[in-house]
Amino acid sequence: MVNIGRRRIIQLAGLGSVGVIGAIAFARSRRFIAPITNDNGDESPTTNLKNLSFESFSFDVITLDSQGRKNSRNRRSAKFFSENLPNGVILEMVAIPGSTFMMGSPTSEADRDSNEGPQHSVTLSPFYMGKYTVTQAQWQIVASLPKVNHDLESNPSYFKGENLPVETITWLDATEFCARLSKYTGKNYRLPTEAEWEYACRAGTNTPFHFGETINTDCVNYDGNYPYGNAPKGEYRQKTTPVGSFQVANNFGLFDMHGNVWEWCQDYYHNDYRDVPNDGGSNKNNSQYRLLRGGSWSNNAWSCRSALRNWIETDDWNHHNSFRLVTS
Repeated sequence: MVNIGRRRIIQLAGLGSVGVIGAIAFARSRRFIAPITNDNGDESPTTNLKNLSFESFSFDVITLDSQGRKNSRNRRSAKFFSENLPNGVILEMVAIPGSTFMMGSPTSEADRDSNEGPQHSVTLSPFYMGKYTVTQAQWQIVASLPKVNHDLESNPSYFKGENLPVETITWLDATEFCARLSKYTGKNYRLPTEAEWEYACRAGTNTPFHFGETINTDCVNYDGNYPYGNAPKGEYRQKTTPVGSFQVANNFGLFDMHGNVWEWCQDYYHNDYRDVPNDGGSNKNNSQYRLLRGGSWSNNAWSCRSALRNWIETDDWNHHNSFRLVTS
């Protein structure tokens, strides 16, 4: 079952009879992020993970103006550790500093929905998050590990390619992947909470996107026929793109947080942010739906905002849904 938003239907690419979603519902939520630590390692995550070997990597961060034109381009750096999997496959986990931010969208944000509020302060401890969404190469390795709770298809994706994000997976599939990886590595790999995801996406920004007031198809994979704000129309690729292919990240060093594929979160869907945890934990609402964030290749720019929320059932799948790992 796919939810249809009260105010807006997100345009999706038709894919014949194979896993078509007619429309996806979204809600939104945006929050201001309070000032966070810089990229010099002043506040790396302090966790119970043992014997981690850290490296530094450099990346470009760009900002866009309200017309989608490049405002600035800066070089930054962050720390990460590599998780070595069989056959030379690795996972790169970026150190995300802890801080306090305002979660949810302000009433002034264009096209916001009520389930993106009320804005509220959330304080998170440091954690590690995947530099990219899980790729098909990574999926195939972990899917070959011993079963924990249920079977996994070894190559479920509609768009095939080792460096493309895995998709056509359910929330249950994503959590089974986390369970197998955790058992193999001895670390607690999991899906991010909704608060962790939004905090990591924003990376210190309070605009609709970590790029600024809008996005363009030179830096995000979405349906460019439907821009946001005053941005012009752009390309519609009608498929996923390899992870990191736009070669720009946010201030934390995370790639593709907007567009390409939706990313599953731990949380059950809830109608607004009243009575939710203020420590970044997962909410306990007993809903049949789980949250996805970030938008996808087949959605309009509006759906890719930092605050927007999508939800479907745990056993539902389509060619747009993937996930990003967290450990803490």
